[in-house]
Amino acid sequence: MKQIATFASNVRVNALLCCSAVVLLTACGAAAADTGYGQQTRTAAQTYDSSADFGATVGATAAKAANAATNLAAADETAANLSPNFELKGYATNPLAPKVDETAGAEPGAMVAPADGSSRQLAATVTVKAATPATAYNYYVSPTGSDSAAGTQAAPFRTLARAAQVATKAGTTVWVAPGTYAGGIKTTANGTSSGRIYWVSTTKWGAKIVPPSSSSSDSAWDNRGAYVSIIGFDIDGSKIGSGTKWLHGIYTGGSYSVIEGNHVHHLATAVTCTSGGGSAINVDSYYRGVKGDVIGNVVHDVGPTGCAYIQGIYISTSGTVMNNVVFRIGQAAIHLWHDAADVKIINNTVSSSVFGIIVGGGNFYFTTAGANNVHVHNNIVYDNTYGISEQGKTGTANTYRNNLVYQNRTYNWQLRNGLQHSGTVSSNPLLVAYSRTAAMPNFKLTSSSPAIGRGIGTYAPSTDIDGKPRNATTGYDIGAYQH
Repeated sequence: MKQIATFASNVRVNALLCCSAVVLLTACGAAAADTGYGQQTRTAAQTYDSSADFGATVGATAAKAANAATNLAAADETAANLSPNFELKGYATNPLAPKVDETAGAEPGAMVAPADGSSRQLAATVTVKAATPATAYNYYVSPTGSDSAAGTQAAPFRTLARAAQVATKAGTTVWVAPGTYAGGIKTTANGTSSGRIYWVSTTKWGAKIVPPSSSSSDSAWDNRGAYVSIIGFDIDGSKIGSGTKWLHGIYTGGSYSVIEGNHVHHLATAVTCTSGGGSAINVDSYYRGVKGDVIGNVVHDVGPTGCAYIQGIYISTSGTVMNNVVFRIGQAAIHLWHDAADVKIINNTVSSSVFGIIVGGGNFYFTTAGANNVHVHNNIVYDNTYGISEQGKTGTANTYRNNLVYQNRTYNWQLRNGLQHSGTVSSNPLLVAYSRTAAMPNFKLTSSSPAIGRGIGTYAPSTDIDGKPRNATTGYDIGAYQH
């Protein structure tokens, strides 16, 4: 969704997330002015009137979290300055384990790490004693390192940007120790199906990526490479420096990307709302990328209140969106658009946003087929303004099964082409500690939750966001957490 060439990047950024859910409410652009590359401007009739409670929630929470982030960053720096730690911590399963190959006929599997709803995971609850994966090349990054060093475990690099210069071959792992790092990096190298390029925060959420003091990029991480995995980072946009403000957390335009177990938050909360748009996690087809997986991430406090163009998880190609927790998003928690098709949206929990889940296609890059073969199963969509909505061009092969959809104030459902949802649970999910204003609500299920055992196995990931098994024996719960 962004152009590599300098002059073209300015053009491309104006196309990012171009057709908002607001525009979509009027048949997606039928009455909107197309300004090139699918960019649209809203008419007066398309202006969204956000609710007052949503605005108060985001404003109060952003202020609280900004103060907390300052204290946490200081603690991270102190810990990081002791010595680099490259032991894998905080992951329920080996984060570099092979993925299930859907092309071989298997149902999609999940490779997940815990995110238990606590305010901050500074200490590991699970330590994985995993051997270094079978990659031919390994590089190490630590806040105590030096960019003139060799990038070995004994002599690590200091910055992610330096590691990106050398991590250019298939079969490479970049191990990033806990600490705070300047973002605005770009990765362009390609892995292969048998030799991915892995970027791993060795402690889950321990490697924090923040805006530099003077930013020249509007993204925390811009990945253009194929077969790249970005695992376990904390993308924190709360401390804004000078220069270009971040609009995007993790953007990937390469095929077979995996964005997993990351914490992306307090991003683009103080920007001007324009059709240039933004998102916390973006899997894009603009560079003909396909099959992107967004698994087990926690995404929250993204975008100014009611901004129609800034989303949580934004997909414009094929892939999976599984086991994510997404809340307090300026517009849609999960949004499919452009060339999105063949997407599985399974076992996510989304809340406290304007839209819960949008399935649609429009402002196409390379196809006009619309969003088809999209499967939306086992999701909790709770306490948004709108629930699950089809917009723009959609197909007849989409399925909506066994979702809990409740207390979405304007409507819970809006499907097209005569499609019907089935197995829907229409009652309060009874979460452990839900609040629209808490810095980190606990979205786990209480023992009385109607979501327990009400999901289906079709396309369900093998574990939940914490690594708990989902199977016919344990039952398939709805949402990101298995009880």
